[in-house]
Amino acid sequence: METPLLISFSLYILGMLAIGIYFYFKTEDLSDYVLGGRGLSPWVTALSAGASDMSGWLLLGLPGMMYNDGIVGSWIAIGLIIGAYLNWHYVAKPLRVYTHHLNDAITIPDYFAARFKDKSNVLRIITAVVILLFYTLYTSSGLVGGAKLFEASFGLPYETALLVGSFIIVSYTFLGGYNAVSWTDFIQGILMMLALVITPAVVLFELGGFGEAVSAIEAIDPSHLNFFSGASLIGIISLMAWGLGYFGQPHILVRFMSIKDAKDIPTAKTIGMSWMIISVIGSLMVGFFGLAYVSANGIDLQDSEKIFISLSQLLFNPWIAGFLLAAILAAIMSTIDSQLLVSSSVLTRDIYHAVLRKDASDLELVWVGRGTVLLIAVIAWALSLDSTSSVLSLVSYAWAGFGAAFGPLIILSLYNANITKTGAISGMIVGTLTVVIWKQLEGGLYNIYDLYELLPGFIFASLAIVVGSKFGEQASQDTKNTFQDVQEKL
Repeated sequence: METPLLISFSLYILGMLAIGIYFYFKTEDLSDYVLGGRGLSPWVTALSAGASDMSGWLLLGLPGMMYNDGIVGSWIAIGLIIGAYLNWHYVAKPLRVYTHHLNDAITIPDYFAARFKDKSNVLRIITAVVILLFYTLYTSSGLVGGAKLFEASFGLPYETALLVGSFIIVSYTFLGGYNAVSWTDFIQGILMMLALVITPAVVLFELGGFGEAVSAIEAIDPSHLNFFSGASLIGIISLMAWGLGYFGQPHILVRFMSIKDAKDIPTAKTIGMSWMIISVIGSLMVGFFGLAYVSANGIDLQDSEKIFISLSQLLFNPWIAGFLLAAILAAIMSTIDSQLLVSSSVLTRDIYHAVLRKDASDLELVWVGRGTVLLIAVIAWALSLDSTSSVLSLVSYAWAGFGAAFGPLIILSLYNANITKTGAISGMIVGTLTVVIWKQLEGGLYNIYDLYELLPGFIFASLAIVVGSKFGEQASQDTKNTFQDVQEKL
């Protein structure tokens, strides 16, 4: 590896660790560690939400899909953009107001327990189990992406690359908590967007312009220019259905909860959606036109998910290449750190504090939070040891799990006063089981089980919540009054 590339890459990593160390000395209690004391600006909220959302999928998985399949893969981007917009528009502000109103709920299990007046902690524990189940898979996908980056860039063996990447990501999350995660995500979001604007622009320049690039793709494989090539109706619906996942992703929802003022949500929405649209289009172009570039230059790309890595090394001088490679690490880090922190907050706040040690001090809870970050990271690292793992497939499973288990419940809890604890538990269990079972099935009648498991999981969970709320103890007048109070503040 050339020295300038190594220096620029290392400077970026040191900068992220410095932020973690800075906020280590600013963290005083659990609210600071897991929610930043609800003090984030619209800019930090928006870009950290976007960066934590996209993960290594944006610079590895999505370009790889476009490289292999052509523009038919853009259906997933359309679904995600629609889903993200609806999430900002209909969930962000009500969730921020509701969680603050409910005795300052600082985690998703916290919110559910307070919203449905669950004194038994059953709802809190079920929510925590679902979060830990799917975040081990989600975090694993990020570690795999990080290992692929270090493996391709530094020539390290996969296991060594995995260990190095894991150490870097865990370090600043362990130290600085939510503020460190949010500010590093803010910087990483800017870096990711710049990388996804610059790289396809240079590729198009090298290929002789947009028209020449499209002609080159057509010569390689005309089907790459067809929005419906090789795609069934079920396939297109499955790709679009990814957008439903936004409503249930805890690492995105906590960003809404942490913004300083609910009045800042519209500004944050505009910033966040602008960032997302630019970044996603750039990612699609990297994979799509990257195929033309490597083909024109006789390059044999063994792993399509490494197309951005290859382009950054082929097209730019080592100083710039170092920061472009850092953008991939930024995408990976910005999601893993959020996932580690949400998982840690669930174990600390909703299991350790709420169930095991109700009289624990703030300092004790902060250190338990740091310890659980390490624990979850070790489990995710062990799951990531398979070097053949696909970033996109791991993300797909976890995204579906959260979207089905929590998405319908988040929406209905914010907009329907009659949803009950029984309905909430029913929805989470049905959504989770549907995703897990559906994932194991293939083919079937009209290939129905090829449908992305998020869609049936979301539908069945919604039905289970509504039906389950008809049974058992109904919503109390106090719960309905609280709901009405929140509606009046929106």
